[in-house]
Amino acid sequence: MRSSNPVLKKAFSGSQYAEETDVMTIKGTVDKSFLLILIVFAGAAIGWTCVSGGLLPAGPLLMGTGIICLVLAVVTAFKMALAKTISPVYALLKGIFLGAITLFFEIAVPGIALQAVGLTFGVFICMLVAYKTGTIRATEGFRAGLVAATGAVALVYVLSFALSLFGMQVPYIHESGLIGIGFSLVVVVIAALNLVLDFAFIEEGAAAGAPKHMEWFAAFSLLITLVWLYMEILRLLAKLASRD
Repeated sequence: MRSSNPVLKKAFSGSQYAEETDVMTIKGTVDKSFLLILIVFAGAAIGWTCVSGGLLPAGPLLMGTGIICLVLAVVTAFKMALAKTISPVYALLKGIFLGAITLFFEIAVPGIALQAVGLTFGVFICMLVAYKTGTIRATEGFRAGLVAATGAVALVYVLSFALSLFGMQVPYIHESGLIGIGFSLVVVVIAALNLVLDFAFIEEGAAAGAPKHMEWFAAFSLLITLVWLYMEILRLLAKLASRD
């Protein structure tokens, strides 16, 4: 089993978990995913309030929570059993980050936050229905193609970050022209399709009898994809708004 989600790097194996008595279930994963999403919303309210009320400077808050979340994600990727402990902390800090950065988008484009949240969950529901009805299947070819596409997007963002350190940027993709909007649309589609791999990961993990702690890991992985999708939708909406 493979996935292009950054933290889904290891495979489930039915034989590996055959002896487990307390195993992963779809319901358990759904419950934990819902809990993590609630924590993100709570964190977002904190981040929004801290920045809008002038309680904390936005720059250090964004940089601090962003770096810590990155470290937590990397640690969890290699130590999946720690997901139970790390996931709630990650969700809270990521929520604070999202609340703070969303505030800036909201100031520039009033109403964009609610639109982005609504579209994110709308896409989530559509992808879940498409997966459950078999409209989109997580075949080997689908997985391989999506891994390549996700890797390409990651390389573009890494290159963009590296160039920004020298006061430069990848041309067009961050602008509100047709190329920039087209790029954002493609990335939104790639992020949405990653949800299919997350659904397959959860379903196949439960069928394989994975250990109980994998519920937290799967929920954590799904949360990362949702956060990525939300950020890309937010950027896309901002680009579209700037053309009006």
